[in-house]
Amino acid sequence: MADDKLQQKLVDCVQDAHAMEQNVSTMLDSMISTTDDPEIKEMLKHHKQETEEHERRLRERLDAMGAGTSTTKAVGGLGAALFKGLGDMARPDKPGKNARDGYTTERMEIVAYELLERLAKKADDEQTAEVARKNRADEQAMARKIESNWDRFLELTLATPGVLATGGP
Repeated sequence: MADDKLQQKLVDCVQDAHAMEQNVSTMLDSMISTTDDPEIKEMLKHHKQETEEHERRLRERLDAMGAGTSTTKAVGGLGAALFKGLGDMARPDKPGKNARDGYTTERMEIVAYELLERLAKKADDEQTAEVARKNRADEQAMARKIESNWDRFLELTLATPGVLATGGP
């Protein structure tokens, strides 16, 4: 019985990770559409491709476990991703805030995959542990790319018309 509960918890965690990647994909679409810098846009497009690969790997694990993806979990996060997209379009300081939001998301994904790997090992599911390791490695690489561009994001933000107020006391 405990093994069944552990296996169900693993399925639940893989479904969570899959829903997370779907939501990140929607957020990346928004970030790509609101990014003017060609180099950063290309970095985001590359990560979008990685995110689609992460989704595919997780879906394959769910299929192998005899489970499906969770529509409820995907819809729950979709609202937040869409809300972020609306905010991205409206705010004038997109580069810095997109970088901040992207970095925060990468860190959340890293933690999610760390926990998934540990749970998969506990459930003796090496294939799921390997998926978690591969996905986490991509997320760590993206976090490092963002980290290495903080000054660039700040410069782009400050160069955005309307960001720096004129006049003053």
